[in-house]
Amino acid sequence: MGGQIEKIAELIVDSRRVVVFVGAGLSTESGIPDFRSPGGVWDRYDPQEFDFQRFLESEASRERYWQMATEMYESMKDAEPNSAHLAIAELEHLGKLDCLITQNIDGLHFKAGHSPDKVLELHGTAMHVTCLNCRKRFNRDSIQIRIAGGDKAPRCDACRGLLKPATISFGQSMPVAETQAAYRHSAACDLFIVIGSSLVVQPAAQMPVVAKQNGAKLVIINRDETPCDPIADHVVNAQASPTMAAVIVRVRTMLANM
Repeated sequence: MGGQIEKIAELIVDSRRVVVFVGAGLSTESGIPDFRSPGGVWDRYDPQEFDFQRFLESEASRERYWQMATEMYESMKDAEPNSAHLAIAELEHLGKLDCLITQNIDGLHFKAGHSPDKVLELHGTAMHVTCLNCRKRFNRDSIQIRIAGGDKAPRCDACRGLLKPATISFGQSMPVAETQAAYRHSAACDLFIVIGSSLVVQPAAQMPVVAKQNGAKLVIINRDETPCDPIADHVVNAQASPTMAAVIVRVRTMLANM
């Protein structure tokens, strides 16, 4: 794998606009469960039960949703960024990162030190709660205190609207601004790096294809194969943390010797 590390580091050093795209495989290396895997949340809950329309229409569905969402939040609220998160953040600090596109909702990129204007959260964030009526934003922990106190489906203290974690649920539209920006950055980059994503969830999985079609080099670092492997310039089937830690060491050395 050493040769691959060297080539990826060279691509980063030679690139002007690097876009990094990350998925759940990055979060699992920080101890956050993959909710789709056997034994995950979706083994204990029916995903269809948490359709956005049901959330809007039924108090019982909202209570069940918050039960599930609380379980998910408990598994991620104290998680810490791993060495891959830190390596991606260092790319920003080195002036190499144009944009980070994330499918994750755990906020670990910000704990790693990213600037908010460099991060596009395609599936929203579990770290905040939003009123669906007046759009007031709440700190997640303040709402969890209310839930622990018996408020099973909390409402906004300003307008009594429905409160929901600022994540994208089944049946809920993708955030338009973030999605458009992600496609725009993907089309304009010269290096697109996928880390920890199986590239099966659309429309996000189309972004490496867009990048490649517009002339970018494509690197995929993922434990398992992905549908985009055949068009990638480099594929590393390994864990993200040790791989990115090794890559960033080589990038630092190359830049220091320039």
